[in-house]
Amino acid sequence: TDHESKSLEEIVKDTYDPQAFVQSGLFNNASQHWNHIQFWEMMGPSGKTMPTNLETALVGQFGSVQSFKDEFISAGVGQFGSGWCWLVQESNGNLKVTKTANGVNPLCFNQTALLGCDVWEHSYYIDFRNKRPAYLQNFLEKLVNWEDVAKRMD
Repeated sequence: TDHESKSLEEIVKDTYDPQAFVQSGLFNNASQHWNHIQFWEMMGPSGKTMPTNLETALVGQFGSVQSFKDEFISAGVGQFGSGWCWLVQESNGNLKVTKTANGVNPLCFNQTALLGCDVWEHSYYIDFRNKRPAYLQNFLEKLVNWEDVAKRMD
């Protein structure tokens, strides 16, 4: 195909259609594959302590680490249906919390994904039932590898 020599990131960017109500199968599969690669790398048994550079950036952008966490949880809870919530870095260096539907991700908007959380029901329903806020709180408090998040910043 036209995409066989391209990276996964290039395929995601090339196949995303901002005008489409429903994205193509190629986009959905490539994008969700990319999302989940990031998701697993952003979690881990180590990295519980937030590196100083990340903490400083979050305080500078959101006022406090807790304000960032509150905004991140709010984005995840407010995502209607399936999707993701993200901490991204804009091209100008600013940090921002966003949410995306289905498999759409920050690559589609030329943003760098620093942290993403899967808010599709399959990711939390067995342990948390319909308590998405509790799932997101648990994710931030117990599962994020903050060292990985910090390494993703410019």
